[in-house]
Amino acid sequence: MKNILEKSLQTAKSYTEYKALILDLLKQGKSTGPNQNESLFHFSKLNNQRMKRLDKQTRLEEETLTKTQKINRDFTWLVLTEGWCGDAAQTLPVINKIAETNKKIDLKVVLRDENEELMNQFLTNGNKSIPKLIVVDKASNEVVGSWGPRSEKASKMVSDYKEKHGKVDAKLKTDLQNWYNQDKGKNIEFEMVELIDELIV
Repeated sequence: MKNILEKSLQTAKSYTEYKALILDLLKQGKSTGPNQNESLFHFSKLNNQRMKRLDKQTRLEEETLTKTQKINRDFTWLVLTEGWCGDAAQTLPVINKIAETNKKIDLKVVLRDENEELMNQFLTNGNKSIPKLIVVDKASNEVVGSWGPRSEKASKMVSDYKEKHGKVDAKLKTDLQNWYNQDKGKNIEFEMVELIDELIV
């Protein structure tokens, strides 16, 4: 596991570098990943706008700021993602805002399809679901926590819909994005605080 982590960390980007990569690919009419098509490009373009909006609008609660300041060990927060992923676009800006409040948190981003070995260690119900946040203790290079691909409320929304309709379709994706817009990252923030609680015990 340590070797897999080290290999992925060698190619990891900062959040700023990740956004620059997305923008550069969009200028070329591309998305991240080996598969290229009009749909993935469309979602990547849409997600770029979502991240820009959330970067500007996200405001953290006082509890989050207080808890995050209690982290006194060095951690890498490594996120597996892709530019076309709608859940990631709604999640990464919130995670980044939290990471920015404490220098002990080093947020890094890697692409799922370029890091299959790592992704296979963090499957969700056998699927390569993203985004996936992996918390690594820098001193030991050990994984001490993980989160994703969605908050509990969003995950329940998806599982309930799949149980009723048998699949993920365009309506569910629209409903989910509407939920994210109304929630404004608060459920993700709340669950990040729960994760931080485990890091400061």
